[in-house]
Amino acid sequence: MPGTVSCIDGNTFIVSDASGDVEASASTPVGLFSADTRFLSRWVLTVNGERLTALSVDDSQYYEVTFFVVPGGAVDYVQADVSAIRRRRIGPDLTESLTFFNYGDHDLDLDVRLEVVADFADIFEIKFDIEDKVGSYYSEVEPDELRLGYRRGTYHRQVSLTASEPATFDPRGLRFTTRLGSGQQWSTRLHVVMRALRPDGVDLRSPLRLLRPDESTLPDSVREWVAQAPTLDTDSSSLQQVYQRSLVDLAALRFSPLSLSGAAVPAAGLPWFMTLFGRDSLLTCLQTLAVTPSLTPPTLRILASLQGARRDDVLEEDPGRILHELRYGESAAFEEQPHSPYYGTVDASPLFVVLLDEYERWSGDRALVVELEQEARAALEWIDRYADLNATGYVWYERRNRATGLDNQCWKDSWDSISYADGRLPGFPRATCETQGYAYDAKIRGARLARTVWGDPDYANRLERQAAALYERFNKDFWLDDRGYYALALDHDGTPVDSLSSNIGHLLWSGIVPRERAAQIAEHLMGPALFSGWGVRTFAEGQGRYNPLGYHTGTVWPFDNSFIAWGLRRYGFSAEAARIAEGVLSAATYFQGRLPEAFGGFDRHTTRYPVRYPTAGSPQAWSSGACMLLIRTMLGINPHEDHLAVNPALPSAFGRIALLDVPGRWGLTDAFARQRPDQPSGQAT
Repeated sequence: MPGTVSCIDGNTFIVSDASGDVEASASTPVGLFSADTRFLSRWVLTVNGERLTALSVDDSQYYEVTFFVVPGGAVDYVQADVSAIRRRRIGPDLTESLTFFNYGDHDLDLDVRLEVVADFADIFEIKFDIEDKVGSYYSEVEPDELRLGYRRGTYHRQVSLTASEPATFDPRGLRFTTRLGSGQQWSTRLHVVMRALRPDGVDLRSPLRLLRPDESTLPDSVREWVAQAPTLDTDSSSLQQVYQRSLVDLAALRFSPLSLSGAAVPAAGLPWFMTLFGRDSLLTCLQTLAVTPSLTPPTLRILASLQGARRDDVLEEDPGRILHELRYGESAAFEEQPHSPYYGTVDASPLFVVLLDEYERWSGDRALVVELEQEARAALEWIDRYADLNATGYVWYERRNRATGLDNQCWKDSWDSISYADGRLPGFPRATCETQGYAYDAKIRGARLARTVWGDPDYANRLERQAAALYERFNKDFWLDDRGYYALALDHDGTPVDSLSSNIGHLLWSGIVPRERAAQIAEHLMGPALFSGWGVRTFAEGQGRYNPLGYHTGTVWPFDNSFIAWGLRRYGFSAEAARIAEGVLSAATYFQGRLPEAFGGFDRHTTRYPVRYPTAGSPQAWSSGACMLLIRTMLGINPHEDHLAVNPALPSAFGRIALLDVPGRWGLTDAFARQRPDQPSGQAT
């Protein structure tokens, strides 16, 4: 969010203004959050009645922010005798140290006031601007502590504030009064503890503190995470910046779900999606296998443990279905939102099998494939038994939860993302093209696992027959021969939804496109209607609902482009994959090396810089993962052979690229290098 500063540790984070203050309204996602609840909605520091202005902010470490501030407006800072440093660090809870300096000639009496309010807003209340709270608030003031709380039945959240120096507490915050001599400084340390309390008083967040007792362990955790990743050796300082930023952001987004503590999985993104998502987590793990493969086993295990086991129309749960989203806030607790967990996605189940197979190819870890055999079989069974709503052999979706379920249950899940070329919305159920590609890929990969690991050749043969039938059927029903591309979806009656979209690029990496059609797909992807110069737009210019600032109707999504480039490379379109990599990674330099969730689809020649999407999440897990997959694509690292294939290098604007000490089943210690454009073919740098 422009103009804000964030401090993150998994799904615990604080978002403030540039001075360190928090002033939240009902609909602004600023404040101190954990487990889908805003624990602090106001955190405002004043000195002698004056607000503070930031002169400098250091947020280079995601878990720590330092604000150098002075009282009054910025125009008065040259006369300021008093200045202060606010050093904030996040961990299981929040600490903030305050240090005040007196550089004047006289002693000063300081009245330091911290205003504190806790609205305990659920993340969905903020997102949808809902202000009515049903429960009751309370405050408890002790001589050395302030506790603020919220209760609604058995739902109970509490936040407490203490200080290292003597303070006066009241229900609205605390106050320090001190006399500061000329040339002296005064400090205090504030500690904020967030609690999610069960009826028996047990804090559900306690396991987080056992995993990491306090915020002081975070720097070592980050250093270890970065040290375990391959080293990128490149001529391009901008590419190095994006790679390092992406690594650190992935570290920031790791979290342990409250009910399943002990394993770190990627949260989807700040501010709205700081929780476990089936699709997002699986795709992030796919993107990062060559760099941070340790994310994958816990993600697969946690999703397997929460796999659907029954039919439930509110949660849209089915046996074998992989969840869409898991929430811990008030609205989920009282089923005002169905996210406890919610299963309304049609792509997470096939992607679960795709990731399991890709991970085994990369790591050689057959034990995990054996461990998750029943869950993988159940996910494959879900495709045929529960997803084929029209009995046509496709994966369809139509929400069963009419009150709060998602209309669109593919990755483009906004209400208007699936439309005809003239702008009309199709009926339900719908079958989007890329989901059929995922299902095809899952069956091919599931067959390989059945034959090579599970020892079930009959099951493997059945899956291969199903995949072959889907391949033939799909290429007949979805192909628009007069336009040379695949329909975005099928309408409820089988009519092709004829709009041109980025979804066709996903078909390449799933492998469902015949080779003789791939060139036409590549031409559309790289044509001016879809390719902006910064990347492939989600929706082609000229379509009825096209808008370069439409969430799924014209913006550029880095994650989307990383998989499109991977697919182009699979079909031999190296130059096209390189153009996408160059566009997306160059765009990142305009966002300080951090790829946002999405940015505007305006043409590169028109704006000369990528246009910020106003509500894009940042950091975003699969946007950070995009950098990793694009680098892997440029290098041609391919575990789909018996030996590691390093394909001929891509032409690019980045010069030499090498990944050193790539983890994987081959125990690699040498470099995968991109050849220089002026070198003979096959000569690596």
